[in-house]
Amino acid sequence: MQPPARLSQRICRIRVSATMQAAAEAARLRAQGVDVVDFGPGEPDYPTPAGIKAAAVRAIEQDFTRYTAAGGTEELREAICRRHAADFGTGYTAPECAVSSGGKHALFNVLQALVDPGEEVVVPVPYWTTFTDIVAYCGGVCTLAHTEERDHFAITAGVLESHISPKTRAVILNSPCNPSGDVISPEEWGRIHRLTSERGVWLITDECYQHLVYDGVPFSAASLPGARENVVVAGSLSKSYAMTGWRIGFVLGPPAVVSAVAKLQSQSTSNPNSIAQKAAVEAMLGPQDFRDQMLSEYRLRRDFALGRLRAMPGVSCHEPKGAFYLYPDIREVLARKRMRDGMEFANELLRRHAVAIVPGEAFGTPGYIRITFAVSMRDLERGLDRFERFISEQAE
Repeated sequence: MQPPARLSQRICRIRVSATMQAAAEAARLRAQGVDVVDFGPGEPDYPTPAGIKAAAVRAIEQDFTRYTAAGGTEELREAICRRHAADFGTGYTAPECAVSSGGKHALFNVLQALVDPGEEVVVPVPYWTTFTDIVAYCGGVCTLAHTEERDHFAITAGVLESHISPKTRAVILNSPCNPSGDVISPEEWGRIHRLTSERGVWLITDECYQHLVYDGVPFSAASLPGARENVVVAGSLSKSYAMTGWRIGFVLGPPAVVSAVAKLQSQSTSNPNSIAQKAAVEAMLGPQDFRDQMLSEYRLRRDFALGRLRAMPGVSCHEPKGAFYLYPDIREVLARKRMRDGMEFANELLRRHAVAIVPGEAFGTPGYIRITFAVSMRDLERGLDRFERFISEQAE
């Protein structure tokens, strides 16, 4: 007797991550010997700092290889709170922190803990592709708050206000924004926090790119007065410490939310990797100069790539204030090349010139594409040369 083939409704509500899908296709071609320039992944091209790697080696040598508490070791939770306090002036303690298997896992657990079926979650557009799918998996309803390129896709309290209803449970924001590079100012964060507080709405802030800010000083909404009551931070070590594969993220928030996250992990993943947790302690408490060095180099690459794109006919691109992506408008190019959408553009660019990008459809904005500049300057030059040749070719 054959088992029934039907899958659950919740799994059918979500898609495969577009960014991971692009990375997988580039890897497949690379394995076949194709010289792919990969502008798709959101990943630093730097190695993990030596001190962090050494801490992991020590953990292995000392047999720190068993289960830990589901929400992470107290040592790491305290280290995360200390780092966040040093960087942003917050005052979280270990009971207000849970460690997860990456920032995406942190967001997944927070939304599972807070959102019931039918409740609304406000998400600005363009959005990180995973936001909408996690909300859908919860059975929640995404309310999309569209922003404008003429404003550099800036999200404001004014834009959000008209999208908050009696059914709204949460607002999710990430600043710096993936994919647009927009950075919310401290003043605007204050207005957004007042709005969500007054409406009784959770404010979930994704701080994955928090230290990659090119103008001004990194800021956390959790440092605002009264933020501890309705702000939940989802953080990650992946970008700031070049630790994408180590899979360490964290949640900071009210003890009840943090306990719920740890409870969910206890029945799903159990604890985050024990060895990676020891490495993360070193990242949090060790030297921080690596972050400034990486930021300085990314600023140079951003300026180079932005200049190249702006010189190409039919391409316009605003200057990102943070993260490590450019988000050019290619609608004129699509019309000239008689292409249906960014998906076709991305597929043909990869097929003809072996350059991988992520189409804007993944982020809710057709007609745009996301290009990472977290690659070597050599790959930036080679990839943009190929990109320019492709957009100059006549339509077939």
